Amino acid sequence: MWDFFETVRHRHSVRIYQQDMPVDEARLHAILEMACAAPSAGDLQAYRIVVVRDADERRALSVAADNQGFIAEAPVCLVFCADPVRSGAEFGERGERLYALQDTTIAAAYAQLAIVAAGMGSAWIGYFDDQAVRDLLGLDPALQPVALMTVGYPAELPVPTPRRRLAEVVSFR
Repeated sequence: MWDFFETVRHRHSVRIYQQDMPVDEARLHAILEMACAAPSAGDLQAYRIVVVRDADERRALSVAADNQGFIAEAPVCLVFCADPVRSGAEFGERGERLYALQDTTIAAAYAQLAIVAAGMGSAWIGYFDDQAVRDLLGLDPALQPVALMTVGYPAELPVPTPRRRLAEVVSFR
């Protein structure tokens, strides 16, 4: 089992998946549990996660994401949606505008690291038509799709992308 630092270092966006290896229920359940273990404002978990396994729905999500075909090829796509109403009920406008979005992205980041720890790959997709995703999945109009995340066993080993030096992104006071 990898330690946390190795898990983070091995996280790369995967866009080619093995077609003969479905994501088993136990691993998917563990990934979703880790997403739900993420911290959230007031422990409200102001988000919803939609698990899309259906091939036709994944194809439609691919179209809604500017024809990013790898979404249809992955065996699973997780759709992370913010629930501003849930957060707003406790924290008002700041909860609606900010905390629900933060809660959702933290849960998605935890899921993405859990996917790596489970021996699989993923890609985070932020470019998509919100309304098309809402319509396709029949989402409550109050929910805000924030990220799509493909999940599957990699059929590629992505080359690590360069990262900015710490001095470019970190300042000490």
